[in-house]
Amino acid sequence: MKTCRVSFQPGGAVVSVSEGTLLLDAAARAGILLDMPCGGQGRCGRCRVKVESGEVTGRENIHLSQEDMAQGWVLSCTARVVGDLAITVPPKVERDRAIVELPSARAAAQIALHWPRYPALRRAYLELTPPSLEDNAPDLERLRRGLRQEANLEGLELDVYQMRELGATLRQDNWRVSATLDASGPGNRLVDLRPGRIKGPLLGLAVDIGTTNVVAYLVNLDNGRLLGKASRMNRQVSCGEDVISRIVFSQREGGVDTLQNLAVDTINVLVKELAQAHGASPEDIGDMVMAGNTTMAHLFLGIPPRYIREEPYVPTATHFPVCTARDLGLAIHPRASVYCVPSVAAYVGGDITAGVLASKLYESDTLSLFLDVGTNGEIVLGNKDFMMTDACSAGPALEGAGMRCGMRAMPGAIEDVRISSLTLEPTIKVIGDVPAQGICGSGLISAVAEMLVTGVISKGGKIDLDYVLSRQPERPRARPGESGPEYVLVWAGEAGGGTDITLSEVDLENLVRVKAAIYAGIMVMAEKSGIPLDTVERVLIGGAFGQHINVEQAIQIGLLPDLPWDKFHFLGNTSAWGAYNILLSKHARSKVEELVAGMTYVELIADNSFMNEFTASLFLPHTDADRFPSVAHLLSR
Repeated sequence: MKTCRVSFQPGGAVVSVSEGTLLLDAAARAGILLDMPCGGQGRCGRCRVKVESGEVTGRENIHLSQEDMAQGWVLSCTARVVGDLAITVPPKVERDRAIVELPSARAAAQIALHWPRYPALRRAYLELTPPSLEDNAPDLERLRRGLRQEANLEGLELDVYQMRELGATLRQDNWRVSATLDASGPGNRLVDLRPGRIKGPLLGLAVDIGTTNVVAYLVNLDNGRLLGKASRMNRQVSCGEDVISRIVFSQREGGVDTLQNLAVDTINVLVKELAQAHGASPEDIGDMVMAGNTTMAHLFLGIPPRYIREEPYVPTATHFPVCTARDLGLAIHPRASVYCVPSVAAYVGGDITAGVLASKLYESDTLSLFLDVGTNGEIVLGNKDFMMTDACSAGPALEGAGMRCGMRAMPGAIEDVRISSLTLEPTIKVIGDVPAQGICGSGLISAVAEMLVTGVISKGGKIDLDYVLSRQPERPRARPGESGPEYVLVWAGEAGGGTDITLSEVDLENLVRVKAAIYAGIMVMAEKSGIPLDTVERVLIGGAFGQHINVEQAIQIGLLPDLPWDKFHFLGNTSAWGAYNILLSKHARSKVEELVAGMTYVELIADNSFMNEFTASLFLPHTDADRFPSVAHLLSR
């Protein structure tokens, strides 16, 4: 087979590949990770590169205009090498900025430690009796004796590497040592042994690995205090914005390793940030608990997730072995334990079980609906007597992705929109009170609700160009665009990026599909349990997205069921708070294992009733107006 030489600029990397190799694979061999939110399926158009010289096949794509192709632009996930090539890679869009914590997020209910504080990690300061001719017990036995007598700890476990250093460490400060031990298993595993008395608290890390964002909490294990929290976009986003795209990417050569490294790199950035902020070393962190959906858990551990997306949708595991930080490449203490919160099924992960633990739904008499909406929509219905759960693919639109002007909830993002019913002119609220640069998920819901009740869009989600023109004959906000009709939220002269910020019918279709999937998942759960939705006493909303949405507007578009507003309660990041509880209490860890075993999972993917509900929900707010009586009077036009 013919071998071809491919050079990449900037940087000058050169690789030799076989004829027919995809450009993205050639780039990966050159150490260049291209931006592929769709996972390399040719759907997003973000992995474009420019062919400066040479030939490729697969030049045409819906995301490339004739002018683009004439200039040499191709998508690296569809173009294949034919001969020697010179390629230019455009600058990567910045996708890794820290997330701002909004006032609404701080106002969400803070979930405290519900359990007696009993962390798995403990430390003992020992003053051992030096050996003598009369007492010539081996060093290891002397350490075990000291732990038994002075700290009442039995069953010491250590590895050969620790044993090689044991003798020198014990003698360095005249047999005075501090031993840090992990008691999460049947014995006491030695994590760290240092000469003298260690100053400073025991530290642990609770991590929520979301599909889009990763959140880390630094915790003082001695008193349970939350020392600090930090958040970053999950670097895996460059390989796919949703779990399905990442599973597709993982099946590429080296894909699992790439995704595992990106998850760990994201966490390591947060570890460094938190440690520096609190005057600690990353190696002072001796224990970690991770909560995430089933796919994120697989990729974090380097387990191929392929079969999660193939019928009958079975993951490799829902309970995961406890690893050490060294096994995974984490920049905390190399012997720190890493516990992954167990999942229920392929699409109901540890983030939900951690959330149920944090919400205390499992011990309440109150019939509750628990929602965690992100790129997946996961739902739990029940109380202390029963719990049913299902999940639907929501997609990344509610997190600002997959839209032309979408962005995350950060300074510059439109988070709230109001449209005058008289003039059809919008009034916007922007995070950080700076010029708008785009629109985030909460802003999208707000804008679509306002467009619906003012008549800018129909119940079918179509922009009414004639109606807007009749109200705004001089400078109408609605107009034909490159991908169909669009509505201008912010004119270019007022926007931070210098271009119009718009919502197109394609954006509207994305949102309608998302809200339809979530609402259908809720309705199928109610149907399978035989419980009328209007008997639900509480709707608990977890996750970062739930901290920002406007309930009234979410009901208006049919995302949430039409229930009294006082039934809705925002709990904040329940996944991270559940991980925090598990980190601080062995009892919480035992309870979450029990919860997983007691939850009944409903598979929606092959369920005809779900597809029927989904189809009926592809309308604003729904094809059945009687389900949304509070909205009906607003849509009289």
